[in-house]
Amino acid sequence: MRLLIVEDERRLATSLARGLAAEGFAVDVVHDGVEGLHRATETDYDLIVLDIMLPGLNGYRVCAALRAAGDETPILMLTAKDGEYDEAEGLDTGADDYLTKPFSYVVLLARVRALLRRRGRTAAPVLRVGALAVDPAARRVHVGDTEVTLTTKEFAVLEVLAQRAGEVVAKSEILDHAWDFAYDGDPNIVEVYVSALRRKLGARTIQTVRGAGYRLADPGPDPDTAGGSARA
Repeated sequence: MRLLIVEDERRLATSLARGLAAEGFAVDVVHDGVEGLHRATETDYDLIVLDIMLPGLNGYRVCAALRAAGDETPILMLTAKDGEYDEAEGLDTGADDYLTKPFSYVVLLARVRALLRRRGRTAAPVLRVGALAVDPAARRVHVGDTEVTLTTKEFAVLEVLAQRAGEVVAKSEILDHAWDFAYDGDPNIVEVYVSALRRKLGARTIQTVRGAGYRLADPGPDPDTAGGSARA
């Protein structure tokens, strides 16, 4: 899942991004309200962590603008303000939750997971491609009756392919979904994860469309899809 952090305290933003990335999220970070609003409208995020006291455009205005545009992405507001009226204003502008600084990272992570679970209940719960079932909310994958264990990055790559099953998905689109926008490493890293997914799900599951990208297909009763791979 992809998260956006809009926080002008750079050390805090970096710390949060590292912690959430370690939990398997793709995390983008910006430091002012104008850029935060731009990112939120240009990219499909699963959740936004939004500070209130921001340069350029405060968090209340960013939240209100997103809600006015019909954007229902869950928003967790962060603020140094702890008055009940500040909390009420944040929730009234459309925020889903509110956390006062200083806060425990454990609590923030629990709030993030709770908001994502809540959102997951309103979304299509399982993505199916023939015998393959991908459950984004539970982060579980099955081929037939066999559950296959994936790493966080493997799951992120598979998820974007499953969301567009049957279509050709460019390598750049996979990078945008599974890695943060600041990633400047080798784009061929996608091939490494596609190869790992083929080993675990079956060689025929992900097709390479030369010069264009990858397509997810029905794995079918592939003998290479071994129950033993679920131990990986």
